[in-house]
Amino acid sequence: MRFASASALWALAAAAASGVAMAFQGAVNATAAKAIGLWETTFVVLASGTLLTGAGLVVGLGQGGLARLGTAPWWSLLGGPVGPVITAAVAYGIRRAGAVGATTAIIVGQIGMAALIDHLGWLGIQPIPFSPLKLLGVALLAVGAWILLN
Repeated sequence: MRFASASALWALAAAAASGVAMAFQGAVNATAAKAIGLWETTFVVLASGTLLTGAGLVVGLGQGGLARLGTAPWWSLLGGPVGPVITAAVAYGIRRAGAVGATTAIIVGQIGMAALIDHLGWLGIQPIPFSPLKLLGVALLAVGAWILLN
């Protein structure tokens, strides 16, 4: 198994914890959007995140250097502009389809795109071939998503 090392298991635990945090964030953002509006909520979420991230840099949590920003491929910085779209879409989806429905759709979309990224080695990621067994896993995920959504 590829994820047998302790560091890989910690990375998977951190990823799972981020999934818990994303479900929480989506639900609270959906509630805030009802009160103040979708794009207003997105602005508050990202502005507060920017402040928290800046504070982390000030206290020394950075591991690189903003001075090297120009050395990164231009497309590697697209996560910034995509962030508001993701934040708004998650809040909208949860508000309209519920937490389970929207999160199920999010996960199916993430797995599909992640499979393409891994298989084709896009975006600076080491290629990981998509095997028939992994394809079966995606099919089972799709069946599970259909069950959750019906």
